[in-house]
Amino acid sequence: MFKAVHIAADDWAHAAKVCAEKLSISDGDPYTLGFLYVSGALAADITSILTFLRQKTGIKHWTGSVATGICAQGGDGGIPGDYYDRSAVAVMVAQVPEDIFCTLPTLEKTGDIPVHISQWLAATQSHFGIVHGDPANGNIPSVIDELVERHTLFLAGGLTSSGGGINYQIADDVTSGGLSGVLFAPGLSVAAGLSQGCQPISRPHIITECTNNILMALDGRPALEVFSDDIGEDLANDMASVQGLVHVGIPIEGSDTGDFMVRTLIGIDVRRGWLAIGENVNMGEQVLFVRRDRASAEADFRAMLENLKERLSGPPKGGVYYSCIARGPSLFGAEGREIGMIREVIGDIPLVGFYGNGEISNSRLYGYTGVLVLFQ
Repeated sequence: MFKAVHIAADDWAHAAKVCAEKLSISDGDPYTLGFLYVSGALAADITSILTFLRQKTGIKHWTGSVATGICAQGGDGGIPGDYYDRSAVAVMVAQVPEDIFCTLPTLEKTGDIPVHISQWLAATQSHFGIVHGDPANGNIPSVIDELVERHTLFLAGGLTSSGGGINYQIADDVTSGGLSGVLFAPGLSVAAGLSQGCQPISRPHIITECTNNILMALDGRPALEVFSDDIGEDLANDMASVQGLVHVGIPIEGSDTGDFMVRTLIGIDVRRGWLAIGENVNMGEQVLFVRRDRASAEADFRAMLENLKERLSGPPKGGVYYSCIARGPSLFGAEGREIGMIREVIGDIPLVGFYGNGEISNSRLYGYTGVLVLFQ
């Protein structure tokens, strides 16, 4: 059902030509949907690449994005590709009946869902969608909420990370400025997994005093005092080493798996005993502290993959993977580590994806995570 190809090339025309040749789609082949991910270095050429591939493959419907880094494997025994800060293109095509998927046009704010999309969702009882968002649009979280709440959808995807402010996505044609993608009816079976890349080092604490994004007191004690107890004496005596290693987790209400959103610890006020984090919070909510390093990220990612593999009803036919630009080589030490672990645990399947400015899973916009979707 799926074919995937990828290539690094300085010239967009050469990259598109090689991808089309490797796909080797003939007239009459039942491929109906394409996924296209283009590295930021070729962002300005994405329209030309899409036009060329549409002409050569005959596929009308496409989804995708530009990104600082993209990843892919062909499912053919070849070497996986993990392209950071290089000119590269990754393409996957799928044999999906046209009546079980629908292109989601760009939604820039709540209330933008077209009537024909709402009608299609209701008629098909669609349950899943792959979406890409513009990180410059602050309405993206509320647009995601509206789609999920109104139509009981599970969404997966990521925010563009092209650099230079060129935040192109693809929803049949090149677009930008909002959330777009493709929705699927129940005829396509999928399984999804989320890896936080962090390990909790504390129990949840109740916020007893705060303002905006400042944690002032936890459990009735100064926030920094609680934080110091949780991270241990060595780190507490060397606060400079905490940066990038310890983060704040915000538990997701109603989650039966202990899921949480990771937010950056952006400031420590030693004099007043306060902590500044990358999220506004309210009194009565909970936070916990988590550690993020290579060992904990690999352990969490592998555990997610093993759990996902156990849930599969059979070998997957293809997949998409969305990771954070703060993961990749900067976290795992080398390019290709994440896609390598996917290959080790799940297998050599056709797969494409990218490293984004945020990852989408269900109704949430995450950071520092990896979201894997497998088609069965």
